[in-house]
Amino acid sequence: KSFISTIGVNNLVIVQTADALLVSDKDSVQDVKKVVDYLKANNRNEHKKHLEVFRPWGKFSVIHSGDNYLVKRITVKPGAKFAAQMHLHRAEHWIVVSGTACITKGEEIFTISENESTFIPANTVHTLKNPATIPLELIEIQSGTYLAEDDIIRLEKHSGYLE
Repeated sequence: KSFISTIGVNNLVIVQTADALLVSDKDSVQDVKKVVDYLKANNRNEHKKHLEVFRPWGKFSVIHSGDNYLVKRITVKPGAKFAAQMHLHRAEHWIVVSGTACITKGEEIFTISENESTFIPANTVHTLKNPATIPLELIEIQSGTYLAEDDIIRLEKHSGYLE
């Protein structure tokens, strides 16, 4: 995060996140809804697209994106898993930073650990479990022509913790 400094001002509320900065007079902070309304009226995504997203199984943050690629840092809670799924328009590369991942890719089931990786082609059924008692950290690199979160075909309803 960047350094923020103020000089000679009073009664300010300053809120910084990874992708936004809000500076408001303390007495006007309730007007933040007007900012959200402005974003919606001008077809901006900031009110609905966040850099850090929480899920029942853990969280992910977008590190970088460009034409036909997206890089995420994913944290999977101990004992948690992704529901079996596939993507029509994107492939994924998973690189384990720390912890252990039990992966199902098509009919293949295998485990990868720190500094190991796997490639998930588009149209391949896959899931990931964290069988350990510590969080699993991985980097996901998505590549393809369409990288939105709605390119997910879930093949089971369960997503969250192992039973």
